[in-house]
Amino acid sequence: MSRKQMVRPGGRSARVQASVHAAVRELLSEVGRDALTVPLVAERAGVTPSTIYRRWGDLQELLSDVAVEHLRPDTSPEDHGDLRSDLTAWAEQFLDEMASSSGRAYIRDALLGDPDGGNAGQCSAYAAEQIDVILARAGDRGEHAPDVETTMDRLVAPLMYRILFRPAGLGAAYARRLVTEFLGAGGGGRPVTG
Repeated sequence: MSRKQMVRPGGRSARVQASVHAAVRELLSEVGRDALTVPLVAERAGVTPSTIYRRWGDLQELLSDVAVEHLRPDTSPEDHGDLRSDLTAWAEQFLDEMASSSGRAYIRDALLGDPDGGNAGQCSAYAAEQIDVILARAGDRGEHAPDVETTMDRLVAPLMYRILFRPAGLGAAYARRLVTEFLGAGGGGRPVTG
């Protein structure tokens, strides 16, 4: 079981997490992944190695926790005026960020140090929250919008599969094609008529 679930939010715990996460990010850029160790992170963060082991269990779980935090979107998806444009812009940005070498490394870290599947679920929830914003906005504009789970299955799942297993030649054209196929050549985003 992952130890990070037993941590109290806020206060000293939040400060330790922020300090350790910052240390990991700094050290990854300075010394690289192969040289990263728990004692090195602890020294940089100003905590004892036992604090890291107690909270995260091992280096891989720590890297997984840092990755999940990094993969959290910073902002809501942009509003481009219609469902097709919103989904296309989101899919292109998602693909660009996640298919980069650093994006794929964060995805691998999030999954590798996740013995109970909670981090994978959290990453999926981030994408679902973004999709929900886009679909709700479309509904508010009176557009026909699919549900979140169908969008996750037909748009996000193929993107993630290609990012993880077939990244060669992956680009914005693929994201646009997925959205077009999902919404239909002339469909999706049409006003709801009643």
